[in-house]
Amino acid sequence: MSFCKLGGRVLQARPLPWKSYVEISRILSSWRVTSLRNSSLSGITRRSLHQTTCKLQQEIKNQNVSGASSSVDFLSSYKHSFHFPGATRQISELAHLDPTSGEEVVLHGYLGSRSDLSKKLSFVPLLSKELDYSVQIISSAKQPNGGEKSFHAKIKDVEAYSPVAIKGRLKARAPTKSDLGDVEKIKNLEIELIDVYPLNEFPKDIILTEETKFPAEQRHLQLRTEKSIRDALAFRSRTAAICRDELGSKQGFLEIETPLLFKSTPEGAREFLVPTRRKGFAYALPQSPQQYKQILMASGIPRYYQIAKCFRDEDLRADRQPEFTQLDLEMAFATGEDVMGCIEQLLRRLWVDLLGDTNVPEKFPRMPYHEAMSKYGSDKPDIRLGMEISSVGHLLPVDLISKITPLTLPTVEVMKFHVSDDPRDTREFVTSFLDGPGAATFNENPDGAPGIFVVDSRKPLSGLSPFGFEAAEYMEEELQLEHGDLVVLQARKNAPHSGGSTALGNLRLALHKAAVAQGLVPAATGFEFLWIVDFPLFSPTNESEPGQGGTAGLASTHHPFTSPKNAEDVDLLVSDPMRVTADHYDIVVNGVELGGGSRRIHDARVQEYILKEVLKVPSARLSSFSHLLDVLRAGCPPHAGIALGFDRLIAVLLGRDSVRDVIAFPKSGKGEDLLVKSPGQIREGELETYHLEFSE
Repeated sequence: MSFCKLGGRVLQARPLPWKSYVEISRILSSWRVTSLRNSSLSGITRRSLHQTTCKLQQEIKNQNVSGASSSVDFLSSYKHSFHFPGATRQISELAHLDPTSGEEVVLHGYLGSRSDLSKKLSFVPLLSKELDYSVQIISSAKQPNGGEKSFHAKIKDVEAYSPVAIKGRLKARAPTKSDLGDVEKIKNLEIELIDVYPLNEFPKDIILTEETKFPAEQRHLQLRTEKSIRDALAFRSRTAAICRDELGSKQGFLEIETPLLFKSTPEGAREFLVPTRRKGFAYALPQSPQQYKQILMASGIPRYYQIAKCFRDEDLRADRQPEFTQLDLEMAFATGEDVMGCIEQLLRRLWVDLLGDTNVPEKFPRMPYHEAMSKYGSDKPDIRLGMEISSVGHLLPVDLISKITPLTLPTVEVMKFHVSDDPRDTREFVTSFLDGPGAATFNENPDGAPGIFVVDSRKPLSGLSPFGFEAAEYMEEELQLEHGDLVVLQARKNAPHSGGSTALGNLRLALHKAAVAQGLVPAATGFEFLWIVDFPLFSPTNESEPGQGGTAGLASTHHPFTSPKNAEDVDLLVSDPMRVTADHYDIVVNGVELGGGSRRIHDARVQEYILKEVLKVPSARLSSFSHLLDVLRAGCPPHAGIALGFDRLIAVLLGRDSVRDVIAFPKSGKGEDLLVKSPGQIREGELETYHLEFSE
């Protein structure tokens, strides 16, 4: 590869496919026209064009002459890579060796950038296979016997970042204080080069420096150059090993793999279908191993677990991927209490072994779903933030309510947030927040935009005059308002809670995040574990989610296999399904839902009743569950389980904001793998093979 200069512009010449000088002339003409149009290249001359043409002509001549031999050269080079010597030491071991021993070693790794002190002396770092350690290689011009090319010349031919095997001899050196960033340098010895074995060549057209940041399309180079990603993957591997030891060795679970080619069943999320060559038939990738693990419970397996791949075709965000990993488990002859005890034991061990955190409680606190939604506006609250919500609509003047919402007889809730002791700073903060793009969702809420007030003791009723004397006094006392506090009102429909959050709950998180970003409040620290329990078994049908496809206007809040919590809830299945409480439990850490589980319905008649009579799943879809009903009918014992989002677990342990940071090859926000370019377009022949056709 060579470079030439054209009109002040440096051009990189790669091996050229052109077969004639006519093509060269056309290319140079196009360059000349482009250059002349560009004012910065207006100084181009006929002489420079002639010189460039000559250089390119010579390069093509050289390519034509050497074309046949070069096509063999790379094969010869490849054959050499079959016979490199095995490593006798790892670079990480070298710091513990005697540098004066003169021991001869073979090391494997990647060359760093070479420094030439002279034509006869060079220094080059060798990075370990893991890219964590580095040792200095000294190369001097000593010609080996036999007249072969010297090893000094050979190592100077190897591009930086190329994989090599190095044979050398330990040599003591004066300890050095310099380092290589994240790479730990072996400082008490160096390697005197005896020979080098190039194993492949790093391309010259990839620019790699400490400042280089590669895009997702080059994920392989992101992994190679960003230690934080490699560290996350190593941490992930250690976490999986601890989970296997804790569940398998300590708690007696069996690790069992379940199939990835399943069938379509209306569990609640959209599925990915896999067409087959059998016309009209397709597999579905599993949303979870839920049905298979229930089958295992009915099959005499007492305790099952699996680190399982799952797939859901749903809207993507920072904590979601179309394919993700779950730590999945199920227990026969068990209740939800048994499952929660196992998870508490597992999480305590993970936090102790991986983080050295011994403050994880023996038992995690529990909070009912409706309390979490009322106090924090979320079913996965970050209770570290405080900022609790309370209902005050009954105290407020009617004219104030009418100004903040178009709803009739709404529920009005209030929250306070302390940003600054100075009301002016608080006003400046909230104004910048509401004027920013992130506030559009709150300003355009059809139930009404938030009502914002700043407590200012210098004003009448401390700036809360619109509340009226009684309400202002009540809130000042109940919320313990202080000078500079931000007070937020938000209206919502007067109906039982459903879904995962409220508008005020989302605003609570957004305000805190913005204040942390501006340095006005400190970021929350530590870990707070919380079980959210007593979810409603059913919720109103959500048009954005497929649910179970029933016609009753209801959908299972989680999935249709969850059991009612107690005997009274079983009676409500007949009289008032919307009031049924589920024996479901979510484990939440710092506002992140790590996982959810439930006691399952183990009686086939109850399962069929819920599907057929409560949800009113059509007969055609009901048949999708016939296999499960048959299994439950065969004397299935009571059982319960849970699935932890393994990607989310790693992200929480490492303090990462996105699960993409802890996955080797994550999908983009559009569900694409930008490196391998998936999903790919379906080819015409595949449409025919799998009996598919495009529709408008």
